[in-house]
Amino acid sequence: MTKNQPAEFNLKNPIHFLALGFGSGLAPKAPGTFGTLAAIPLILLLAPISLKWLAIIIVVMSIAGFYICGKAAKDAGVHDHGAIVWDEIVGLMITLFAFPLTWQTLLTGFVLFRFFDILKPWPISYLDKNCTGGFGIMIDDIVAGFAAWFCMWLIY
Repeated sequence: MTKNQPAEFNLKNPIHFLALGFGSGLAPKAPGTFGTLAAIPLILLLAPISLKWLAIIIVVMSIAGFYICGKAAKDAGVHDHGAIVWDEIVGLMITLFAFPLTWQTLLTGFVLFRFFDILKPWPISYLDKNCTGGFGIMIDDIVAGFAAWFCMWLIY
């Protein structure tokens, strides 16, 4: 099976539900983009909490993502199946960390994160090609999130 072939996912399975971005990763076209969009309501929901707690949540979601994405990929029999988008959710959360949430910052962060996630400039491409398992699925999006965050910092 290749990265975008159909796989057996069960949204009643909590691991699959999270890995598939609450179902958004099942979009027939551009699942990564839909997964990134699925992060926005979560980001808005978490907006009132302190930066300390938000940082803790992002770290916990990142670490949990190693297991969540790895398990879903193993169940699907495909490393980094296109429908697995938990990594995109975490990546956008990193991108927007500590920025005031306006439509401008949401749009800028979304575009910057998708830019780094899709084009994968070095070292993101290196990590994408050389890391495996749940860690491999997550790490390129985590680094893409930090790259997009840095660009946001330069802009704002």
